[in-house]
Amino acid sequence: MDAGTHVLLADTPPPPPGGNILDLGCGWGPIALTVAMQSPHATVWAVDVNQRALDLVRRNAAALDLDNIQAVTPDEVPGDIVFRSIRSNPPIRVGKSELHDMLLRWIPRLDPSSDGWFVVQRNLGSDSLQRWLSATLDHTYSVHRAATGRGYRVLKVRRHGTPATAAITLP
Repeated sequence: MDAGTHVLLADTPPPPPGGNILDLGCGWGPIALTVAMQSPHATVWAVDVNQRALDLVRRNAAALDLDNIQAVTPDEVPGDIVFRSIRSNPPIRVGKSELHDMLLRWIPRLDPSSDGWFVVQRNLGSDSLQRWLSATLDHTYSVHRAATGRGYRVLKVRRHGTPATAAITLP
């Protein structure tokens, strides 16, 4: 397991006990597998664009007798699925534009009052990513550095309850 994933797993609270949880850019699946073991009643969506990585996640899940992991490409996640948590060591090296697009696709799918946890190496732009997330996400989100370790930062993105926007109906 790489150092960033180790920091993420060590410095985040336990995942929610149920619901849908996303591992974005899952690779061979250390985050998804750990979360699936910690939350056996949750459905863990291990998402990656690499079919070889997804095959490894499936084989690792089978070897661990885990049946609560869905190892899929981004387009295979049904559009109506929302997540109680996101846990990710995102693929920073895909480039800033691709990374930003990816985060803007998935972070809005957090349930209200839910958190996304992202580990990013300090010298690969964790501080600038934190500033970008804070400036880009609307007021229903907060972003802060939750932990630091071994040259990595764990960023927490919290989706707060959506404000009431009910229309006023006159009699």
